[in-house]
Amino acid sequence: MSAASVEDHAAHVRELLQPMTNRTAESVTVADAVGRVAHTDVASPVDLPLFENSQMDGYAVRAADIASVPAVLRVVGTVAAGGAHDRTLQPGTALKIMTGAPVPDGADAIVPVENTTSDGDDVTIDVSREAGEYIRQQGSDVRRGMVLVRAGQLLAPRHVAVLAAVGLSHVDVVSRPRVAVITTGAELVDAGSDLQPGQIYDSNGITLAAHLRANGADVVAVLRSSDDPEVFRGVLASAVTAADLVITSGGVSKGDFEVVKDALEPMGGTFGSVRMQPGGPQGTAVVDGVPVLNFPGNPVSTVVSFVVFARDIVREAAGLSPLPKHTVPLKNSIDSIRGKRQFLRGSVQDGHVSLVAGPGSHLVAAMAWADVLVDVPADVTALDAGTEVSVVAL
Repeated sequence: MSAASVEDHAAHVRELLQPMTNRTAESVTVADAVGRVAHTDVASPVDLPLFENSQMDGYAVRAADIASVPAVLRVVGTVAAGGAHDRTLQPGTALKIMTGAPVPDGADAIVPVENTTSDGDDVTIDVSREAGEYIRQQGSDVRRGMVLVRAGQLLAPRHVAVLAAVGLSHVDVVSRPRVAVITTGAELVDAGSDLQPGQIYDSNGITLAAHLRANGADVVAVLRSSDDPEVFRGVLASAVTAADLVITSGGVSKGDFEVVKDALEPMGGTFGSVRMQPGGPQGTAVVDGVPVLNFPGNPVSTVVSFVVFARDIVREAAGLSPLPKHTVPLKNSIDSIRGKRQFLRGSVQDGHVSLVAGPGSHLVAAMAWADVLVDVPADVTALDAGTEVSVVAL
């Protein structure tokens, strides 16, 4: 793969990953549905409220009995939430009733307890009420068959609340793309390990997995390979059996020990440069029918590569909308390198964007401080303060 534009490589990646966007439905429990995307419209199987019930703690009465107050009624029982009264309420009587309890036959109003005085077996009603007052009517909130959630809706806790309230235990959601991550390099060790000379902590695996999960993917494996091509091929073989997509980090440039390139080129993989900074070295392959994206190993290059080339299509495969791109004026002037599209780390404050670091692909802390990438075209060498620039949300 010779030096390509960002647009051309992005189009190539999209074509490679497009089959991944043909997602099917999977059923998950409503309790686990937050953050998932509804696959189809979801209609209520019941009315809500399910039955007429009391809006207040008080007394169920016949409105005609309390048209003139004070009115004294004989209390003939109590109805608790979850209970019921099996006889029709007779004229001149009342039932003590709790909030949410079913309204008994014969009663057509609820008198809140604050408007009553209890005296042994009788209750004195001090305020008259019209028929229907303080009664929640069946179906007044939701009617059976009403659509509660539309297909494509990202399910939040408020959606889970209504689905649970109508008695749904499961909901069909868009299945998530299954992605495996492989980091490469003999120098990599787990966080918390004692570092030997020349070793570094493996942050790329954790970082890529975090970005994937934040954008709707199901990360099925986070693996690591040495710089031995045979070892890498074994790790890759394990990854493709479980994943719809594999993303690798490192081993794609022009030096020695480029394990990903060395292993995949003989298998039909293509490697080369994209006219961008950071993230120039890129590769792609298909192994056992599974697309493999090969990103450079510098931490910032890895993240920028994911954001620029993979994030939108991963989100699409998960049923999510792309994150917005917009323009913001620069707070300060900046310089850029002609011939390479720059993705500079920036922070938006008070309606302007400022750079938080230089273009170096090793400056990890700056990525944490940034909330956007500033997209500077390849043919631009300088931009004045106040110039509108395109920014990509992180």
